[in-house]
Amino acid sequence: MKRCSSADKCFSAYTEKRSDVNTAFDRMEDQRVKCAYGQNGVCCRLCSNGPCRITPNSPKGVCGATADTMVARNFLRSVAAGSACYLHVAESTALRLKSIASGKSPLPLRSEKSADELALLLGINGDNTMDKAGKIADAVLADIYGRRDEKMKLVEKLAIPARVKRWKELGIMPGGAKAEVFDAIVKTSTNLNTDPVDQLLHCLNIGICTGFYGLAMTNLMNDIIMGEPEITTVSTGFSVVNPEYVNIAVSGHSHSVFAGLIAFLETEKGQDIGRKTGAKGIKIIGITCVGQDMQLRGNAAKPDVFAGQAGNNFTQEGLLATGAIDMVISEFNCTLPGIEPIAEKNKIKLLCLDDVCKQSSAELIEDRKGAELDLAERICKMAADQYRLRRKEIKIDIPTHGYDDVVAGVSEKSLLKLLGGTLSPLIDLIKNGTIKGVAGILGCSNLAAGGHDVTTVQLTQELIKRDILVLSAGCTTGGLANCGFCSPGAKEMAGPGLKAVCEKLGIPPVLNFGPCLAIGRIEIVVAELAKALNVDIPQLPVVISAPQWLEEQALADGCFGLALGLTLHLAQPPPILGSPLVTKILTEDLVNLTGGKVIVEMNPALAADKLQNEINKKLAALGIGV
Repeated sequence: MKRCSSADKCFSAYTEKRSDVNTAFDRMEDQRVKCAYGQNGVCCRLCSNGPCRITPNSPKGVCGATADTMVARNFLRSVAAGSACYLHVAESTALRLKSIASGKSPLPLRSEKSADELALLLGINGDNTMDKAGKIADAVLADIYGRRDEKMKLVEKLAIPARVKRWKELGIMPGGAKAEVFDAIVKTSTNLNTDPVDQLLHCLNIGICTGFYGLAMTNLMNDIIMGEPEITTVSTGFSVVNPEYVNIAVSGHSHSVFAGLIAFLETEKGQDIGRKTGAKGIKIIGITCVGQDMQLRGNAAKPDVFAGQAGNNFTQEGLLATGAIDMVISEFNCTLPGIEPIAEKNKIKLLCLDDVCKQSSAELIEDRKGAELDLAERICKMAADQYRLRRKEIKIDIPTHGYDDVVAGVSEKSLLKLLGGTLSPLIDLIKNGTIKGVAGILGCSNLAAGGHDVTTVQLTQELIKRDILVLSAGCTTGGLANCGFCSPGAKEMAGPGLKAVCEKLGIPPVLNFGPCLAIGRIEIVVAELAKALNVDIPQLPVVISAPQWLEEQALADGCFGLALGLTLHLAQPPPILGSPLVTKILTEDLVNLTGGKVIVEMNPALAADKLQNEINKKLAALGIGV
């Protein structure tokens, strides 16, 4: 039977061998034929007169909506949904920080330094660090919950002045984040807004909400709760799983949800729950972004607690098929529904800690702020019980997979530390032409753009051989790490200039920023580069690509990048091609508004050429580089 391919050949060989397991790689072939109307965004099912679809013979829906209206409306609704997902995580994180700061939660603040620094950045004063942390949480929640006519206050603290000025000129400075998302849904309902330009401007508005709250502020609050990232060497892949332990796989994006579990498993009491089963203890395995966040923070999830990151979203079914996982905990999205029959067959306990991610065969337990350690103890006992129940019956088959020299823990702060406390060395390397520019390879993995991580890997290889430094965050990083690009040996694939830099600093040509939320960290690096060069972000020799974007959250991420004024490459277009107007605005006209634009190119070599051309134009305008 034909199956979807993967850039990760070891993983692919394992799943080929496991023909008894149905995965997304099998189902992709079953779903190979796509609906062209849906792909182009010209299908509307908002009212009972539909679904309507635009064709040459039917250029308007029953209500009179044109292709331009239909496409823009559908796109805005998707961006709003994606932003809502990120804002849910930001809200949850702020509420946990508030609970810890108030003394309700027994958890410590692992980085008081981060709290003090963030308070200073935001202009927040307090009697002590805990007071500051509580006020930070309150400030974030106030901006999330505010009315739409009340402009969010923290944006101006986080963004560079030139961007704020432009956003105000365009009228896209956001009000309360939830209100902006709420009104986007209203705006896209039946017989309401029909103006594609207004709808696309609202997408940029929501992109700003997403970037500074769902991404950047969530990271900065997690730094306080869970500790700052530290550059270190780690292992990745299925080989991180040790069958001699009770193994709990974690999935989602709301990273602070697991602060209690980590803290409990650092104690002898926590590990003894595992040892009483005959196992050596209990370990956490990362299978989506939340694991990458643990990988990022060497001081928040020590090796005796966190075994490592196994892969990205589309490797999780294969991991469960190994039989070595005893429990999967989900607290947000990217947990594939396809794991449920595999879990049932292998007697794996499925647990959800938030009803937004409730799976049909999973048990839902409330994640109550203040009861984190009690919940952690309950989870560990449930996992131990499952270990006892299943291990004598289930065959364990873990392939040799992954790398044990992956460089992780890169953040806006640890990168500065690596460079000696300033971005000047990086800027000098760009100015003298040793490094030709910077590209962010971001976001999801999918199976549609050439196969699992295929386009991501090929594009990354094309960029680094052109001496373009790659910063990666999201499932792209999970795939790149398992294909060797985040290990020092990847320098051999880089151009001579970038290779020399890698050898000098002991780094790979792809810097691993961790989870998709770390797109917000890369934005901070980009903003600092702009400040150092005294230019606006659109002038920088920096481009971004979401080569294998997957879901609505990725569209919200993309709108953030476009609002920042960055060139965004996609291997696959979003569902907009049914509207020539919307397509033209995003690929041509937007550059005159924010400085950003979309490039769509499936071929990795051609995409790299186009991105390099954009970088070269920026270098020439700045009068630097060679």
